[in-house]
Amino acid sequence: MAVFDTPEEAFGVLRPVCVQLTKTQTVENVEYLQAQLRAVSDAALQELQQYILFPLRFTLKTPGPKRERLIQSVVECLTFVLSSTCVKERELLQELFSELSACLYSPNSQKLAAVSEELKLAVIQGLSTLMHSAYGDIILTFYEPSILPRLGFAVSLLLGLAEQEKSKQIKIAALKCLQILLLQCDCQDHPRSLDEHEQKQLGDLFASFLPGISTALTRVITGDFKQGHNVVVSSLRIFYKTVGFILADEQLKRISKVQTKPAVEHRVAELMVHREADWVKNTGGKLTILIKKIIECVSVHPHWKVRLELVELVEVLLLKCNQSLVESAGPLLKALVGLINDESPEVQAQCSKVLRHFAQQRVVVGNGAFADILSENLHSLATSLPRLMNSQDDQGKLSTLSLLLGYLKLLGPKVNFVLNSVAHLQRISKALIQVLELDMADIKIVEERCWNSDDLSASPKTLATQPWNQIQRRYFRFFTDERVFLLLRQICQLLGFYGNLYLLVDHFMELYRESVVYRKQAAMILNELIVGAAGLEVEDIHEKHIKTSPEELREIVTSILEEYTNQENWYLVTCVEAEEMGGELTMKQSGLQAITSGAHTCQVTSFPAFSKPSPTVCSMNSNIWQICIQLEGIGHFAYALGKDFCLLLMSALYPVLEKAGDQTLLIRQTATSTMMDICHACGYDSLQHLINQNSDYLVNGISLNLRHLALHPHTPKVLEVMLRNSDASLLPLVADVVQDVLATLDQFYDKRAASFVSVLHALLAALAQWFPDTSNLGQLQEQTLGKEGSLLTQRPTTLEKELQNSTTAEDIEQFLLNYLKEKNVADGNVMDFDNEEEEQSLPPEVDENDTHPDVEPPLPVQIQIAKDVMERCIHLLSDKNLKIRLKVLDVLDLCVVVLQSHKNQLLPLAHRAWPSLVHRLTNDDPLAVLRAFKVLRTLGGKCGDFLRSRFCKDILPKLAGSLVTQAPISAKAGPIYSHTLAFKLQLAVLQGLGPLCESLDLGEGDLNKVADACLIYLSAKQPVKLQEAARSVFLHLMKVDPDSTWFFLNDLYCPEQLTPPHPCLHPVRLRGAAGQQNPYTANVLRLLQELQ
Repeated sequence: MAVFDTPEEAFGVLRPVCVQLTKTQTVENVEYLQAQLRAVSDAALQELQQYILFPLRFTLKTPGPKRERLIQSVVECLTFVLSSTCVKERELLQELFSELSACLYSPNSQKLAAVSEELKLAVIQGLSTLMHSAYGDIILTFYEPSILPRLGFAVSLLLGLAEQEKSKQIKIAALKCLQILLLQCDCQDHPRSLDEHEQKQLGDLFASFLPGISTALTRVITGDFKQGHNVVVSSLRIFYKTVGFILADEQLKRISKVQTKPAVEHRVAELMVHREADWVKNTGGKLTILIKKIIECVSVHPHWKVRLELVELVEVLLLKCNQSLVESAGPLLKALVGLINDESPEVQAQCSKVLRHFAQQRVVVGNGAFADILSENLHSLATSLPRLMNSQDDQGKLSTLSLLLGYLKLLGPKVNFVLNSVAHLQRISKALIQVLELDMADIKIVEERCWNSDDLSASPKTLATQPWNQIQRRYFRFFTDERVFLLLRQICQLLGFYGNLYLLVDHFMELYRESVVYRKQAAMILNELIVGAAGLEVEDIHEKHIKTSPEELREIVTSILEEYTNQENWYLVTCVEAEEMGGELTMKQSGLQAITSGAHTCQVTSFPAFSKPSPTVCSMNSNIWQICIQLEGIGHFAYALGKDFCLLLMSALYPVLEKAGDQTLLIRQTATSTMMDICHACGYDSLQHLINQNSDYLVNGISLNLRHLALHPHTPKVLEVMLRNSDASLLPLVADVVQDVLATLDQFYDKRAASFVSVLHALLAALAQWFPDTSNLGQLQEQTLGKEGSLLTQRPTTLEKELQNSTTAEDIEQFLLNYLKEKNVADGNVMDFDNEEEEQSLPPEVDENDTHPDVEPPLPVQIQIAKDVMERCIHLLSDKNLKIRLKVLDVLDLCVVVLQSHKNQLLPLAHRAWPSLVHRLTNDDPLAVLRAFKVLRTLGGKCGDFLRSRFCKDILPKLAGSLVTQAPISAKAGPIYSHTLAFKLQLAVLQGLGPLCESLDLGEGDLNKVADACLIYLSAKQPVKLQEAARSVFLHLMKVDPDSTWFFLNDLYCPEQLTPPHPCLHPVRLRGAAGQQNPYTANVLRLLQELQ
């Protein structure tokens, strides 16, 4: 279709259409006109605007009833024309405005006409397009006092649509149109910037609508959530933009006290409002009621965009109307601070931005009225805080604490006005102390012990990546939501940042000393106060705030640190020490058998029978948490002070090391985390670096405290932790201290044996790690031969080649000659020439430079220490306390590892330890038997031939007898049997017998005993793990004597018929060659495959 660019061409096309529409008002004619209009350019339309609008307006003004479809078509065509042209006459603008508004009004009912939703939407869009089509300053001439009735009529229509319509589309369109009518449009060029006079003129005009607009919008905002968040967001935006424009302080201060009378009719003049002081005060009071309703509803709205718009409302009203809406300042500030910790990150970010803006503009601090309102609110909240913390649920506590946090952020340094009031400080502290009360009913805290010596040594790597302020998970009596605790920490940090630190620390230190009930909560608060005072994790929104100086902070930290590490607060009862409480209780356990010399029964030493009242679980839990909180505090202090904490290291490090060796897992973990915090703060690379750099001071403290062990019973733990977290460079420093420890052990072996044995274990473990024996790496590989596949890779290839080749008669003859010769040697019939060869062997050479060949060189330090420790272990092997015996066996095992390169020292000590070790193996608790067997394996690997006869005489018969006795029980047991001590004992013995046979090089008779005892465990009826362990025994036997093992297995089950290698030899028939399957078949076949 051609485009008509000139008015003449367009007029020629449009004239007949307009005439036809004027004569006959039908939908078809209107649609035809609109179709023709699309072919006309905008410039031509502008010239012909009023000519084209005439038939459309005539149709709307024609009296009598008209079809809705016709009115809708006319309005849509009118909207099309207005969207392409500009209205340049005020009269035309006002008349079109009135004509469009009248389409939705019913004169009979004097309310909204009952028309279709399509017509309503078309009229709303027409009004919006009309206001946007106003050219230049024409829009401002529209808003004169005479237009007030018509404008009020349109505003009421739009508010009615927004409030009563069910269609979300119509609601949103009506609200946007209302926003345009009030010149609050979001368009960048509509309207242009207004000067002061124009703002005053519009403000006077719109003030007449403020009551109706505000009340209607409040009803929409507080309506059902189902109406959609867009409706609420639009209503909120119109509300705060309208109120912020009409009650803007900048406008109101220019309002004269005497109203100038406008040149309009009396009825219209009565509608005008004079915004003088009384009107502003009354209106502000009424708006406060509406604002409270809005805040109450919107602050809990489920959609985050609605809550975000509430933040905008608070910002606009507080910045523009802080004088006119002074009564609303309290609710508005409360709404803002209540959204600081909103679940939506967008709302949180906007809240923080607004708070920073307020702080920069000094909206609160620079405004006396606002500051007074905030202080009063904080006073009121502090008064009710204890009651609220006691009565509210987690969500309520979250809201209340968010409010408190927001008040503190807004007040900033002025919070001291509240804290200086003794009554309010007591109420705030009482509420914090009350809500931070811990739940002490969890028995797991006391149960979780730490017996593993390696856990701390691995801590630097695992803890280095953790944030410094990560704290132990704790459970509170009055809340379970972690966000509540996070809010409480932030509140305490803000108090420390803005408040008088000396006042707060003194107050909470008094509570700390006042009662044990308050001590943990007060310590938590003190820790966060110091973090806040240092400015860590605190967002400062107030400029020029003077922080606490480093010197003052260090003085305060020193006083708190002294209180924390005071003996009454540091050395608390956290467990019941069995070794210090007396005798042991004996219990019988059915189905559990150890290796004993008699009837293979067992007595299990259990927990001690306490003769005096023990502390309750709750009291021990409380003590554990108090120590942990104090340890966390030391870590926080280190980060707060940074490098300055090095000046306090001498008083802090030793107590922390004591707790790092504590048996309670929670305390040990917290102490280790604190040590890492100290490392980061003071510039140490790792725990090892920290301990090495301060080892002289630590060793001196240990040495002094060992002389007064009764006063310092935890001293050995410090040395234990040092050894676990250092390297060989520490040994020269601690060598003398180790001798002091051994001397003290000799003196207090009956009272303090457990703690000293732990130190010795850490010492020997460190020596074994620092001074590994590189000459015996091959033996370490041999000890791992429990797996079946390992032997296959180590089999020599020559044996396979020999088996593949055909055997000749000469080979058989040579084999028999060699056999007879070895048999004669075994019987003692040695040939003379063999003796002669032995006599002719050269004597060992003597070093000519060695002037003292008989004087042994001095032993290395680590060897001397291991020798001294092993001597003590020999005596302590018979201790009546099972726990000590187990620990001593572990130490003894490490002693053997350290001494393995010095046989002259190891073998005599092994000789002395043998009787006690045999007793532990044959007549002790199953747990002790397991540890003793581990020691036996180590001894066998390191001493070799020295133990062969002793093992065969004292241990092997009882081991074999125990295995035979337990085999029927394990064969019939169910799956639960694998969790019993008896099973673990069987498994350990089977796994250790093979390496022992190999390392001790047992003879044929002893090997047969081992094979007979382990044979039954090759049965498929045995548990799978026991079968695997039994196979590992035979794999080791293959290495010692492959021929006997082959014969033994084939005698049990022979998978194939054996043919003689030569016709002159008779066929050999073994018992296992019957060909019948038996329970041993599967395991025997696997072993024979390994042997081939």
